[in-house]
Amino acid sequence: MKHVSLAYGKGNLSIMVPDRAVIIESRHLDGLNADKAAVQQALRQPLGTPPLKDIVTASDTIAIVISDLTRPTPNHKLVPWLLEELVHVPKENFVIINGLGSHRANTNQELVQMLGQEVVDTVRVINHNAFDPDELVLVGKNSYGSDVYLNKTYVNCTFKIVTGFIEPHFFAGFSGGPKGICPGIAGISTIQDFHNAQMIGHSNSTWGIIDGNIVQDAATQNCLMAKPDFMLNVTLNGQKEITGVFAGELLSAHRAGCAFVKDHAMIPVDQPFDIVITTNSGYPLDQNLYQTVKGMSAAAQIVKQGGAILTCSECSDGVPAHGNYGKILTMKATPQELLAMINTPEFRVFDQWQVQAQAMIQQKADCYLYSTLDEQIVKAAKLIPVANPCGAITQLLSNKPGASVAVLPQGPLSIPYVR
Repeated sequence: MKHVSLAYGKGNLSIMVPDRAVIIESRHLDGLNADKAAVQQALRQPLGTPPLKDIVTASDTIAIVISDLTRPTPNHKLVPWLLEELVHVPKENFVIINGLGSHRANTNQELVQMLGQEVVDTVRVINHNAFDPDELVLVGKNSYGSDVYLNKTYVNCTFKIVTGFIEPHFFAGFSGGPKGICPGIAGISTIQDFHNAQMIGHSNSTWGIIDGNIVQDAATQNCLMAKPDFMLNVTLNGQKEITGVFAGELLSAHRAGCAFVKDHAMIPVDQPFDIVITTNSGYPLDQNLYQTVKGMSAAAQIVKQGGAILTCSECSDGVPAHGNYGKILTMKATPQELLAMINTPEFRVFDQWQVQAQAMIQQKADCYLYSTLDEQIVKAAKLIPVANPCGAITQLLSNKPGASVAVLPQGPLSIPYVR
């Protein structure tokens, strides 16, 4: 047996796995030694646009869209550096919009954690509210027939900046870029269309695919209806350090970042495994069960039909209480019945997409969860609770001696695929 350290909460979890277990991690990239200098250079030599400070006037009203607390984007660095680059613009001309999608609003304390006290004290910061029609404006209709509603404050600003980080994404191929706008600051009806059963169930709506991915295409169409004038995205390593900076025109800079990520974060394997042990990349991504589906999905890419997935995810913020994910999970007795319900055209409840993704995984493998959640909550979520991950691994191996085992210590930061 050998020791493996898993990302779990704000620390690590130690487990023992067979010597034959395959450890799957992204090719490690060191954090940039001078990340501020790298961001400044990207802002001054961007892809597809003139330097940022040359295209922003002192009279512009500027929206900076950020990702919320469930994402490890280093907002506390990127936003102050953007403000410093645009020092010729009065602070009162800025608004920072927290791109929550359909997630809960972040508290003032959380915003300080994300942005730093000085930014919160000196710049207007708002939580996007997808559920308030008064905060939204219709900007168009996409080719999928969806009315596109976006945050009104953002749309009305004369200069728009979207920030974020790029990693493989289980629906959209890659995060970042257009996804900062949709679903980040979209209205709930647009988000529901964007994540409907047909979108999520499409064969190309998966990790690492951009071309032909209808989820990425919808995000892009929706975003371009009120296109950001500038994008600043970064890539991160397992220690959440900045490894690359991609800035400039939205689509060209985002594609460059996706190519960079695909080169080191997508890992081929020769054949699927009987047992796959995964995480949800630790905090902040593993703070609730809803987000944990991403780690399960990463494992599902390489688990055998009828195999087992053991996910270790702290879930410090619960299921969570906000949203419908937990409620939908209790509407039917089995994952198969949940899928049938969600695929019914008249069923339309926000958060159904995460239940759909989870149920699709459960059709392929048994899903075990080690977390801080109460056992009954885990069972209600149609998952198998685990009190001790090492004990669960021992039991799974005793049920199938000689089983092949893979481990994803960083969860969805490393996306494996069968060649």
